[in-house]
Amino acid sequence: MSKIEQAKQNKKSKKRNRFIFRTSILIVLFGALLFAVVSNLTAEEDAVVEVGDQAPDFQLEQIATDDSSTIQLSDLRGKGVMLNFWGTWCKPCEKEMPYMEQLYPEYKEKGVEILAVNLDSTKLPVQNFVDQYNLTFPILYDEHTEVLDTYGIKPIPTTYFIDENGIVVERVLGGLTVEKLQGYLDQIVPEGS
Repeated sequence: MSKIEQAKQNKKSKKRNRFIFRTSILIVLFGALLFAVVSNLTAEEDAVVEVGDQAPDFQLEQIATDDSSTIQLSDLRGKGVMLNFWGTWCKPCEKEMPYMEQLYPEYKEKGVEILAVNLDSTKLPVQNFVDQYNLTFPILYDEHTEVLDTYGIKPIPTTYFIDENGIVVERVLGGLTVEKLQGYLDQIVPEGS
């Protein structure tokens, strides 16, 4: 085989490999896009905990704040509870966290607790995130995704608004603006507060 033929053969081989590589990437991207679309479309149908249901009880460890105790949801009976599922990698979560921190002192005084259930695989990025945004509300760590599975969470952020009797009043998929957040929190302020 002459050098010219060998160079042509090598060029042809590189072209074929490049085509296979690019096609593989496109297939993976298309699969991820399809998965995201289907997950979002079916998230409402697959909800395990719906509006009107009793919120399933759980107990999780607090992390990334001064208090490292555990919190059990049923211990908060008599208070409104905003239960937010989030991760540090989630951009809509990052955007709504300052709104939650902004409203937390006012609604805590009115008898509403904000619980943010983190889904990161390690605690270090959570600590950095909490320090960056000076978060003071309880951050709970769902290390084995038990609470995530119990509530059937698919897209994050997902937020439940639970009244003083432990009943789910609202379930919100996706990020919240400060105005929407305030509106939902008003719905779970305990009577007489």
